[in-house]
Amino acid sequence: MRRFDPSRIRGFIPKNFGDSRDPGADSTAAERREREDGEMTGFLIRRFIKDPGDTDSVKVRESYGKLAGATGIVTNLFLCLLKAALGWMSGSIAIIADAANNLTDAAASAVTLVGFKMAAKQGDKDHPYGHARIEYMTGVVVAALIILVGFRLFVSSYEKILEPEEVEFNLLTACLLAVAAGIKIWQALFCFDLGKRIRSAALKATGVDSRNDVIATCAVLIALIVGDLTGVNTDGYIGMAVAVFIVWSGVALIRETSRPLLGQAPDPDLVAKLKGLVLDGDGVMGVHDLVVHDYGPGRTFASVHVEVDAARDILRSHEAIDAIEREAMKRFRVELVGHMDPIDTDDPLARDLREKMARVLSSTEGAMGLHDLRVVRGERRINVIFDVVLSIEGRTRAKEIETLIREELKKTDERIEAVVTFDTDFSGGE
Repeated sequence: MRRFDPSRIRGFIPKNFGDSRDPGADSTAAERREREDGEMTGFLIRRFIKDPGDTDSVKVRESYGKLAGATGIVTNLFLCLLKAALGWMSGSIAIIADAANNLTDAAASAVTLVGFKMAAKQGDKDHPYGHARIEYMTGVVVAALIILVGFRLFVSSYEKILEPEEVEFNLLTACLLAVAAGIKIWQALFCFDLGKRIRSAALKATGVDSRNDVIATCAVLIALIVGDLTGVNTDGYIGMAVAVFIVWSGVALIRETSRPLLGQAPDPDLVAKLKGLVLDGDGVMGVHDLVVHDYGPGRTFASVHVEVDAARDILRSHEAIDAIEREAMKRFRVELVGHMDPIDTDDPLARDLREKMARVLSSTEGAMGLHDLRVVRGERRINVIFDVVLSIEGRTRAKEIETLIREELKKTDERIEAVVTFDTDFSGGE
């Protein structure tokens, strides 16, 4: 029997394979597009996606998802048939399990295709915010399928260890498996690229699934070569090792793809941009209580409190906030609602207490600032009313912080009574 020379496939796997980052992440978008001219990925994008650069568009996202799903269905069905034939001819349970894995991958690609199509549906009476979160659910389903495949491969590999069977090796089988691995490498990089372009966890999950398939196929190839060179049947053991890796990667993907559904903190970059936009508004003195709700890619809603001078004309302030809301939609596609908070800048006591409390809270762990401070004077006491913003972790120290505030205010005037309301910072700020 002709022995297989491993050097024949040396250099077959790209150096950056397995890294989910865009291979051109350090280049500009224009440079990437130029580099992609003539490549298969670039050709498919130009052929099937209209306005591919408008990745915030719901329709464009749908086109990317449908392209990834359709490509995955075609390539995975082809690989399933190829590996099933090779497994039957060689008697390798690992190859047959790998073929079943590709069939599952085709089903996952179908889920991706349908998921992106459903996510693009407009809002209705029962779902007024749209259906874009279905894209997140698609990623979870793909991750669950990865775990299922890994578990099934583990069981079949264990059975192979208990009842080993002779595996027939030949050069044709090795070469065809190498070709299958090459197709999967392209498929993984294709999904990573598309997922990077539209910032899709679902497509990243599909790319990870394809990457796992490459590792599984290469492991099968290694088992065949080792068995041919040494006569030791490692088919089942290598299959189990690959199965453990696949399950582990599936669990990691479940954690990542489910975060948006569980209410993860908003993108810090988006939070910073929204706050900067508000603070740049006409007559704006401060901003607080920014809350961002993610209803899926392209469907982001937010609310914010905008501080303005109480002495300023209310119509001018209202007009300024309206302009901020329109600009948020134009720049970031965020449906922002601004609440106007008038600040009394003429009361010396209020101004001094605001500055004092700001200094005290800046050095207090868990406190992130204050807002809406106003002074209400009575005959025997002075009520100082304001809100204190706490971090998520700082909520457990609310009582301690309230005691500190009361003590500091009493140092200014024994008549002062603090009326404090605690807010939680949901923007993910530090």
